[in-house]
Amino acid sequence: MNTSAPKNEDTLRGFGFALSAYLFWGFLPLYLKLVDHIPAAEVVAHRVIWSVPIAGFVLFLMGRTGDILPVLRDPRSLMMGCVTALLVSINWGIYVWAIAAERTLDAALGYYINPLFSVFLGFALLGERLQKLQWAAVALAAGAVVVLTVETGSLPWPALVLMLSWGFYAYYKKSLPIGPNQGFLLEVLILTPVAVGYLIWLTIQGGGHFVPMSMDMWLLMGTGVGTAVPLMLYANGAKGLRMTTIGIMQYIAPTMIMLVAVLVFKEPFGSARAIAFPMIWAALGLYSYSMFRSRKA
Repeated sequence: MNTSAPKNEDTLRGFGFALSAYLFWGFLPLYLKLVDHIPAAEVVAHRVIWSVPIAGFVLFLMGRTGDILPVLRDPRSLMMGCVTALLVSINWGIYVWAIAAERTLDAALGYYINPLFSVFLGFALLGERLQKLQWAAVALAAGAVVVLTVETGSLPWPALVLMLSWGFYAYYKKSLPIGPNQGFLLEVLILTPVAVGYLIWLTIQGGGHFVPMSMDMWLLMGTGVGTAVPLMLYANGAKGLRMTTIGIMQYIAPTMIMLVAVLVFKEPFGSARAIAFPMIWAALGLYSYSMFRSRKA
């Protein structure tokens, strides 16, 4: 077994994988808009089911399918897999619902804030020390949420749920004793019985949209590609890039989601968002600068 640590450097291969993943995520709202007439729970169930063969085939090609078995035999690891599976399913469900409910801008906001929330989690749960610039970035992001709450009269809860679910998902996923591709297959395998049971119940009730040879059938099957492919592209890209590079590139997807929301879906930007989003961008600028400065030091 090769136990040497991977080189901490940027590679063209890593950049290509990561860029493909972020572009995929950035354009994903356009695809999900095509299924906005289908309940979010049904869409998520199909995302789970059709991700399994894709993730399984990739691991088969890699010769790593055996990595799943030890985790299935270890109660602690299996429980952690259940936690990450629950969190990612919540994230997917809220994201699908937000696009269907014309709240795509809230989704973009949630993914913008997520890196700063991850920094805060490092401080709160791992005892990591935050630099002054990082504290300022977290404070600006919190201030942006306050601005949106005051101006609109309610919390931007889809953004907060997306931020919390993905932040804790990334945190707990570090505890899984397998690679990210194997972990993803484990999660969708855990979720599959629930997804299949729900779809069977839905069919019995006469409310399912998976009609053979219909456009909805093909669109729902395609959600598996939209779920599994970018996650696996990202997992392979992260191996070939420095953390600072990945940290900067993660802003590509929410920026594209925001542009799609405003330019394609014609969602109103409004005065509150005109104040809050620049605050978020300023916070991300401070966060990025602190990363580069720390690396240089």
